[in-house]
Parts: sequence; C-alpha cells; structure tokens
Amino acid sequence: MDELEINMNSKQVALITGGGTGIGAATAIRLAEMGIAVVILGRREAPLREITDNILSDGGEASYYSADVRDFPAIETIVREISNRYGHLDFLIANAAIHDVSRISEGDPEHWREVVNINVVGCMYPVRATLPIMYRQGGGHIVIVSSVSGRVTYIGEPIYVASKHALVAFADCLRQETALRDVRVTIVEPGLVDTPLVDNPWAKELMKTVEPLKPDDCARAISFAIEQPPNCVINEIVMRPQKQIV
Repeated sequence: MDELEINMNSKQVALITGGGTGIGAATAIRLAEMGIAVVILGRREAPLREITDNILSDGGEASYYSADVRDFPAIETIVREISNRYGHLDFLIANAAIHDVSRISEGDPEHWREVVNINVVGCMYPVRATLPIMYRQGGGHIVIVSSVSGRVTYIGEPIYVASKHALVAFADCLRQETALRDVRVTIVEPGLVDTPLVDNPWAKELMKTVEPLKPDDCARAISFAIEQPPNCVINEIVMRPQKQIV
C-alpha cells in the first residue's frame, strides 16, 4: 500500500444521500471542512459535480455517485466500493427527500408512492447497505434527516407528514437495534428550511411571517452530533426558525 492510500484510509469517511443541494450539500461542505472525506449521492449529476468540485478546490476530499436511493443493488454496490476504497465508512447521512402538497381527497396517488419510496425506503436502503459494514468495523454513526413534520400533523402535506413520521419510528427502532453494536443513531428534525423543497404554496405562505433556517444551520447541527465522544450519542435534534410555532 502506497503513502497516498494510507493517508486516504486514515481519514473518516461520510456518505451523504441527497448531497447535491440543500441540507445535503451544506453538510458535505461542512464535513469536508472538518477533514472528513465526503461521498455525495443523488439522482442529478450536475449539482453533485458542482459541490464535489467546490470541495476539491477548497482542499477537501470529495467524490460523488449519481444513483437513485430506491435502487438497493446500486446503493449496496456504491457502499461496498466506498468501503473497499477507504477501508471503512464512518458516517451515513440519510438525507434524500422530495415533497408533496395535496389534500387526501384530491392528491396524486402515484406521486404519493414516489414520496414514500424516496423519503422512507430511500432512507432504509442506504441504512441496510451500510449497517453490516459498520458492524464489521466495530462502529459508526447514522444520521437521519427527518423534519418537525415527523412530530406534528396539519392539513396540506399529509403524505410528506406521514413519511417523516415513519422516519422517526424507523430511527427509534434502529437506535435500539444498534446501540450495543456501537453504531450511534441521530435523527435531525428541522422546521422550515430554505431549500428547493420550499417551492410550494404551503411553505411560501409560512415564509411570509417566518424567516427559514439555512441549510448550513442543519449542517451545523449534524456536525455537532457526530463530533460527540464515542460514549455519547445525541439521539434527536429538533430545530425550528425562531418564529415557527409548529
């Protein structure tokens, strides 16, 4: 093994889904600034390449894969490649998500299926692919990005709300299953965040009175969670803009 490979393998490594924009992109940049090698994953290659190039130009280490989180064989292959390249995979940031604004009586069932598959199954698949590697290496940290919509209910986003509630339950089950194997689990639940997901009537109305969080606010919370010592796990971070009530 040459010196370059030794240096690469000594770095902590993070896989970030939905890493091309919003919270995922901000997290990739922040973790790279902390000296972590980041691998970002998403469906659209152009934003992934842009974030990767920005990190590399700033002296960080980054790479990307264009893939769909609903494609388990592809995700499993990517995770295996990352593990083979670095010798380990320390962090999974499961962040990929899409949005839906509808009424239950009027919504598009096919889009509902897509929301649930990306937001829920698209979190479960990377966790399933990553967990055996973390068990073999003796630990790791999984961060699931949900939403305060996973803790409250309201009219206007029923399928999105349901998907985020599912993530909260999944994270709780995952934490209980992994605690004795030294794999930490954190769920981060932001309120209104200024990302592409706010391009909908419900969020635009809320933004008339509420200044949204910035993606880097969420990235800072994620970095806080993963920086804790091994004997400490931040189970849950709920964060809202100051003027967001629910």
